[in-house]
Amino acid sequence: MRWEGRRQSENVEDRRGQGGRGGVAVGGGLGMLVLVLIVWMLGGDPMALIEQTGGTGGSPAGQVQSTPEEERTVAFVKTVLADTEDVWAEEFARMGRTYEEPKLIIFRDTVQSGCGFAGAQMGPFYCPADRTVYIDLSFFRELHVKFGAPGDFAQAYVIAHEVGHHVQNLLGISGKVQQARQRAGEVEANQLSVRLELQADFLAGMWARKGQQKFDFLEPGDLEEALRAANRIGDDTLQRQARGHVVPDSFTHGSSEQRMRWFKKGLQSDRFDPNNTFQTDDL
Repeated sequence: MRWEGRRQSENVEDRRGQGGRGGVAVGGGLGMLVLVLIVWMLGGDPMALIEQTGGTGGSPAGQVQSTPEEERTVAFVKTVLADTEDVWAEEFARMGRTYEEPKLIIFRDTVQSGCGFAGAQMGPFYCPADRTVYIDLSFFRELHVKFGAPGDFAQAYVIAHEVGHHVQNLLGISGKVQQARQRAGEVEANQLSVRLELQADFLAGMWARKGQQKFDFLEPGDLEEALRAANRIGDDTLQRQARGHVVPDSFTHGSSEQRMRWFKKGLQSDRFDPNNTFQTDDL
């Protein structure tokens, strides 16, 4: 992906200095981890406890220890986020709306979000409560090593997918789905989640199309990188690796085939229909 030399977003907050490498489990030991979990379950603020006890075991709060490779990744994340800002600002203007840019927070190991306390094991996520994308940069290494999906455009796809959830939130789609899920049974609620996630994949594909038209940032193999990432993080692929078998009724993000197909649909689409994944039987 050709990304160097373009604008970088100013909406990125770096919280890596608020916790050391390895987080509570490494720096504070098992006892500290248990204590943090107890505080969390009782409704307290685990991050406050960590900061008070120095339990992170890393660099002092606010001081970021980083490698040149990691700083290059930070610059990449800021550039991709800026690309999403530019593309979605234009698309919202076409809809007669104003695009409200999301914040993106880079963290290490643990983070307090508007949706609660979260760990890096969750992977990148979007919190609609504070309209923020959260990413631990170690996920990009996992994407390469654990999931077998290397490449910068695979990483860009992940960011664009989470920003897709922000687009859904701004358009009121996420809120409607959440209300419907609360009224539904478990299987139907999971199916609604799948439709929401596949739509975010569609939006990531649409961003790739619009971004290519605007920035000419695609290099040979980039789209294959994104499709490989979509394939490797499909529910069926992950369940087969973890359990040895697949339970479709428990899917929450969609199968590998579905995720790739809806990303491709976005690549081929010039306009966004908010009902596209919700008014079709062919997911």
